[in-house]
Amino acid sequence: MGIFERYLTVWVGLGILAGVGLGLVMPGVFQAVAAMEVAQVNLVVAVFIWIMIYPMMIQIDWHAVKDVGKKPQGLMLTLVVNWLIKPFTMAALGVLFFQYIFAGWVDPQSASEYIAGMILLGVAPCTAMVFVWSQLVKGDANYTLVQVSVNDLIMVVAFAPIAAFLLGVTDVTVPWETLLLSTVLYVVLPLLAGMATRQMLVKRSPQALGHFVARLKPWSVVGLIATVVLLFGFQAGTIVEQPGVIALIAVPLILQSYGIFFIGWWGAKLLKLPHDIAGPACLIGTSNFFELAVAVAISLFGLNSGAALATVVGVLVEVPVMLSLVAIVNAWRPKTH
Repeated sequence: MGIFERYLTVWVGLGILAGVGLGLVMPGVFQAVAAMEVAQVNLVVAVFIWIMIYPMMIQIDWHAVKDVGKKPQGLMLTLVVNWLIKPFTMAALGVLFFQYIFAGWVDPQSASEYIAGMILLGVAPCTAMVFVWSQLVKGDANYTLVQVSVNDLIMVVAFAPIAAFLLGVTDVTVPWETLLLSTVLYVVLPLLAGMATRQMLVKRSPQALGHFVARLKPWSVVGLIATVVLLFGFQAGTIVEQPGVIALIAVPLILQSYGIFFIGWWGAKLLKLPHDIAGPACLIGTSNFFELAVAVAISLFGLNSGAALATVVGVLVEVPVMLSLVAIVNAWRPKTH
């Protein structure tokens, strides 16, 4: 491991501080960057996520992808956790904390909006960042691609009905532009670029692929840190103005993340999944598709609503929490003698 990978949590921590500091000092710059978006997808963040996931896309071997169907347990675990457990536990935790535990500190209207934002996060499992977490735990790149792809297909039909049921509203409009653009930007295009690069390198020499991926890995971490700086810079004002509310929302979101991870890990052990499939399977359910959640929260409740704020808090807590879970997965890797 290089210095970037070994001290990743340190760099991310510095990125968080830098993002908040720069966001306060240069708010105009971050507002300009935040405005560079199409269908709630920020194009600058998309570039950095591309840098993060491109190295993993190069490692996907299409000859091995077709064999994933022979080992369906990991895929089934991901789908059960994402669609039958996660949305409902998120809703339950939201109600528990904001209608009971935190009821004395939050007015009922705000509480209901925070719960709605949490629910939207719970019904939007991650797409792009999963490739980063999978790479950091040395996950099976081919299996991860299939897990994400099947998840995205189910999201197309399941997101709106589950969100509508849990929110108690009759009409949840899926922002198709956000969903489709994110899938194209974060999965399809980098996958095509990775396939073309892999084919070119394999033709050149057997060693060329490994050397190229090794050279790219530090850039993947740089992309992650740059994304963190931007995300925290975008929300620097909110972090300073409403630290108490952000802390309250963060508590159930963090508990949900660790709870879902350990449910997934227990399931993986029960199914005797190999470590390189179990790790990504657990992390997919824990991570969130925050662009989709934020877009729906804004369309349903408004830009300055508690629901929109809750989805943003989900963005802020995700990277530090996911890095801690990556560390746990790596620490639990079976020892080889």
